[in-house]
Amino acid sequence: MKMTGAQILVETLIEQGVDTVFGFPGGTVVDIYDKLYDKQDKIRHILTAHEEGAVHSADGYARSTGKTGVVIATSGPGATNLVTGIATAYLDSIPLVAITGNVANSMIGRDSFQEIDITGITLPITKHNFFVHKVSKLADVVRKAFEIAQSGRPGPVLIDIPKDVQEAVFDYKKQPSSKLPEIPVCDDRDIEKAVSLIKESKRPYIYFGGGAVRTSMGEEIVKLADKLDAVIGCSMMGLSEIPTDSPRFLGMQGMHGRYASSVALAKADLIIAIGVRFSDRATGRTEKFSLSAAKIHVDCDRAEIGKNVPVDLGVCCDIKDFVVRLTKAAPQRRNSEWIKKVDLLREKEADAYEGLPFLPRDTINIISDIVKPDTRVVTDVGQHQCWTAQFFKFRNKRTWITSGGLGTMGFGLGAAIGSYMGTGKRSVLITGDGSFGMSLNELATAVTYKVPVTIVIFNNKALGMVRQWQKVFFDGRYSNTTLDRKTDFVKLAQAFGAKGFTATDKESFEEAFRKAYKVKGPAVIDLSIKTDSLVLPMLKPGGTFNNLILRREDISDEGK
Repeated sequence: MKMTGAQILVETLIEQGVDTVFGFPGGTVVDIYDKLYDKQDKIRHILTAHEEGAVHSADGYARSTGKTGVVIATSGPGATNLVTGIATAYLDSIPLVAITGNVANSMIGRDSFQEIDITGITLPITKHNFFVHKVSKLADVVRKAFEIAQSGRPGPVLIDIPKDVQEAVFDYKKQPSSKLPEIPVCDDRDIEKAVSLIKESKRPYIYFGGGAVRTSMGEEIVKLADKLDAVIGCSMMGLSEIPTDSPRFLGMQGMHGRYASSVALAKADLIIAIGVRFSDRATGRTEKFSLSAAKIHVDCDRAEIGKNVPVDLGVCCDIKDFVVRLTKAAPQRRNSEWIKKVDLLREKEADAYEGLPFLPRDTINIISDIVKPDTRVVTDVGQHQCWTAQFFKFRNKRTWITSGGLGTMGFGLGAAIGSYMGTGKRSVLITGDGSFGMSLNELATAVTYKVPVTIVIFNNKALGMVRQWQKVFFDGRYSNTTLDRKTDFVKLAQAFGAKGFTATDKESFEEAFRKAYKVKGPAVIDLSIKTDSLVLPMLKPGGTFNNLILRREDISDEGK
């Protein structure tokens, strides 16, 4: 059937199973938007306040559903406004297809109005990108983009479509949605080598990340841990895959992770790493990282294996297949001395946390106790993100949505909107006054679409995490981290059409949250916390997990 390029794009999106797209119209995508108008019964378009909000929404949609998020933007500033969101998805391995318009082919390279080389700009932060010169290539390019975005280690793909290609006519033939290539299974010899390393170990630790979330293999990891009598920890991207109260689970490991989880990893003699990349936040000083431990690293991306730390066994394969087969092949182990040592670490951690009243921890506990298990917990980036990662009691899969690798302030509200559009489930956005200031314009979107998101602002009148570093490592020289803005967040919420509440302590917060959580649309809680509240434990950059800063009194000598 003869169709314009814009029609072919929309039909191919439907063919690939797309039911929701996020975006903002403009001159070079007006043809696409005209054809979306004809297919409103098949594709829902969510109009955000800004293109960055749109790409974060597409990202949140993908994280909460496991499907590929789709965002559309016009050329020039519309396209460049997507860059931070594309990079966010890239570093967290999130499947995303970004579609941009561009000026006509005949105008390319002439510095035309709103012309930009967006494929060149995004080359380092996409799995692949396409500039579609001819309408005859368009449908196949879209199909390939979805295959690339979802296959292997997922990630973002960009398609740039000149305006004349959108207007040109070509035959369109519907095809089935793209089938993903199968990931190879592991070799029997790898299982044998892994079993040999297990037999030699007495202190095993299973460490998993976002790859385990993508393949939904929490149950398989727990079964392996039971077989090996091992403990379990995760990266920030692994949270919510295993319930927080699972007996063997120690929580997030890393620079601001749980004390028991981080120290146990440092003391382990065998680390089985599953779908995780050993980032600098996880390892500290890499040349000193777990020197006494044998390491098995299993990932679907060969480039990650051994990239940051040397490993004894690296396996590029279907990670779920590896874990299931290893569980069957491994001998039943009992490591009672190891479990006792880990229990002592847990006791030390609990004593440190319970030593003094601490409003951020109490706030996260209150939220955990009130929300339904399927509520999506979304954060921006900073102290509030780390407190949530440490203390929230996750019960359901894919209920943790945050920017891990890029650490994108302003990510949260867009992601919460996208999560709701993908799942229909309520969300709680935990943010800070610094992060919220970068995305509060998307309150307009949340109100327009009646998104049931409860926004909790940890308001310390500062850029808390950077200020904490200045306190600990720069002798309290607080350069440009004190905000003390005069913004009234309650009045701001009301101006956008949302509900607003204030809280100053544990009791007033619980009262405010119970009310806000029942609001059918968005609600904002402005929670005042102390400016010098700290995220602990804390690892000094370049340090090791044997000298974690656990208590406030341990800080006095750190900055000197």
